[in-house]
Amino acid sequence: MSETGDSQLLGLSILLQITRRVREAAGIEEIGFIAVNESKQLIAYRQAALWLEGKGVFAVSGIPEPDRSSPYIQWLAECFRQWRKEGGWRPIDARDLPPALSRSWEEWLPSHGVIAPLKGKTGEILGLLLLVRDEEWHENEVALLTELSAVYAHGIAAVTTGRRMARRIGAMAVSARLKIALFLLLVGALFIPVRMSVQAPAEVVPKEPFVVRSPLDSVIDRFHVKPNQPVSAGQLLFEFDRTNLRAKHGVAAKAFQVAAEEYRQAAQSALVDDKSKVEVTPRRGRMEERATELSWSRQLLDRTEVRAPRSGIAVFGEQSDWVGKNVSVGERVLTIADPGRVEMLIRLPVADAIELGPGNPVRLYLATDPQHPLEGTVRYAAYKPEVTPAGLVAYRIKADFGPAVAPPRIGLSGTARIFGKEVSLGYFLFRRPLTALRQRIGW
Repeated sequence: MSETGDSQLLGLSILLQITRRVREAAGIEEIGFIAVNESKQLIAYRQAALWLEGKGVFAVSGIPEPDRSSPYIQWLAECFRQWRKEGGWRPIDARDLPPALSRSWEEWLPSHGVIAPLKGKTGEILGLLLLVRDEEWHENEVALLTELSAVYAHGIAAVTTGRRMARRIGAMAVSARLKIALFLLLVGALFIPVRMSVQAPAEVVPKEPFVVRSPLDSVIDRFHVKPNQPVSAGQLLFEFDRTNLRAKHGVAAKAFQVAAEEYRQAAQSALVDDKSKVEVTPRRGRMEERATELSWSRQLLDRTEVRAPRSGIAVFGEQSDWVGKNVSVGERVLTIADPGRVEMLIRLPVADAIELGPGNPVRLYLATDPQHPLEGTVRYAAYKPEVTPAGLVAYRIKADFGPAVAPPRIGLSGTARIFGKEVSLGYFLFRRPLTALRQRIGW
């Protein structure tokens, strides 16, 4: 196929795309945006403006919303009033305007312009489309612009006709009989059964993780793993500062050597001196005491290296938050979690609490992918509220993901919608106002 044929097919494809976008436009504002900005896909120009009957300068290329108080928009409005009087398609330049307006042409617009009228079915002018550039306009571009203006005119007419129809329907609704019917319909709709639901913040947390706690009262010296790093059983996680423990171990070792030597001397003396036999038992006890202290100091040194009890991922904050920190025995440092076993942790504010129990459906909308909610069911709902890290009083709820749901990454957060029992639509809509009213009047 020749290059000319390819170019024609491309132009036709773009024209069809613009036509479809105009047909699917939600309002006249979207059509105006397409006319002044996306016509450039089909026809080359530098600036464009759309003027509509009864609305004035409605859209300008490169500007989200025209400021009617700006000098440029006011000058354009005066120019469109002049062009509206003449009507019809035509090329224009500064010479087609009165001297008072033509003097500002070079300040605002390029040299060559063209006016395309947007006409309705009966021939009335709905608006004018202005395109300007530095080069002169050609006949093939005029043909495309004529077709484009017809597309935009048709879209504007369809939208304005729909709005007029809506206004007519609204005028018909003023009748007393229709008002009564609508009122009864509204009252009846309040009794439609709907599923009660509430929303609450939620996050993905590990299910039954292993908590790694501090075995010593000491300072953490170094971390050997990073947050969310996969670890294997027996892998070194972190270690404590050994300075004080080494010193205590050295003192205990020296004390044991002294006690052992004293016991050896007493035992040898007891062989030749009966009076020395009384010293053997207490010195042996002192040696055993020092041996126990030495063994305990060696155990403490062994505990300075904390290793992973099982495989998983290490879940904790930043390494810098722990290095150099003094921790107590039993203090939680990190958790070892299985990335394939996760659950939802939901914190339901007390003000939004509804009747919940195991088995209630849950839908989690992750902040990273809100268009694809994850299904689950409530497994546990706390009876007593607690204060959350954000300072809110809320119930802790845990929910399992459905069997068909791929486990999301630990740490992701979002919003969970929890579904309760069926209630009337009226109660669903006015539950909070009713609760506040009952608390106020004590009913």
